[in-house]
Amino acid sequence: MTSAADAGRLRPLGRHDLAVLGRARVRQGWARVAASWFPILQAAVAGAVAFAIAHFWLGHPYPFFAPVSAWIALGFSMDRSVRRVAELAVGVAIGVALGELVAVVIGQGALQVGLVLFVAALLARFLDRGQMLTTQAGVQAIVIVSLPAAAGGPFGRWVDAALGGAVALAVALLTPSDPRRHPRALGRAALDEVAGVLHVLARGLDERSVPAVEDALVRGRASQPALDEWSERSANARDLARLSPASRRFADELAGHVTGAVLADRAMRNTRVLARRALAVLEAEAPHDTSRLAEQVAATASAVDDLAAAVGAGRDPDWARTALLAVAHDLDPFTLAADDWQVQSLVLLHRSLAVDLLESAGVPPRDARTALPEI
Repeated sequence: MTSAADAGRLRPLGRHDLAVLGRARVRQGWARVAASWFPILQAAVAGAVAFAIAHFWLGHPYPFFAPVSAWIALGFSMDRSVRRVAELAVGVAIGVALGELVAVVIGQGALQVGLVLFVAALLARFLDRGQMLTTQAGVQAIVIVSLPAAAGGPFGRWVDAALGGAVALAVALLTPSDPRRHPRALGRAALDEVAGVLHVLARGLDERSVPAVEDALVRGRASQPALDEWSERSANARDLARLSPASRRFADELAGHVTGAVLADRAMRNTRVLARRALAVLEAEAPHDTSRLAEQVAATASAVDDLAAAVGAGRDPDWARTALLAVAHDLDPFTLAADDWQVQSLVLLHRSLAVDLLESAGVPPRDARTALPEI
């Protein structure tokens, strides 16, 4: 995704740009794996246990719906609550039960698919306001009516689905998860992306290197999925915490992650604008001294490193806040570039970035603007 400000600077991607994009995708992929491997392991084990119980204990030769129900109910993220798991498990069981009933009483076909989908959705809406329950009830009902019956009796598939849901619920109850863990990990990954772009940009400004600044701009564009995922997962975790009594005490921190994701996205967009403008300055015929600005960008990048570590650990970002306040205090365009209006324009862009980052570090908006020197 690119902003309107970036649009004018788009150029064909070369081999080096593709390498930068590839490295960004690999970093983001590993961050997602680091945040999700344990819940994925839990769901995989639950599916295997559900299959084993249905196959070896109940004697069902093909207990397809036991692992399906367990996997769907648990999911693969840390945004997992007992209510959500139960809602999905019940949705799967309702859909399978209705599908079995329709298939046994009136057979299979297009009319039966429409009928069972309609009834399953109405029943799910009656039982609960959750959208996931309704969706799973309808999907599983369609699957049951569409597939031929398997061994295990007329309601063998419902037994498998109920068993899988019970295993998933047991896992959720026995291994309660902290709803803050996933947003913290994603927040650290997203802010690491912001810091990484700023580090590359600082190097480009210090060395007056157009390729380095171009790398910063390409990397900034490639980092958007990490920011979007932090925003989406934080909103989901906040909404789940509002419904779960056990997680309600975390609602304020999770709401802070939602706000932090918005501010980080704004900071990244301002960073891309800064990089785009820096390219124009460095490509100009007349040389421009950007070394002092590079020092401020490097200091900002280091502060964002501290901010990312604080968000990932769930602690107050006091070090980052102090460093960012020091950077903001020095962002006087007439001091950093007394006689160069083009470099002054870069300092002004950096001021907007500094305000976003100060707010991300917990500084009130008014105080963040007051920290900047008057011009």
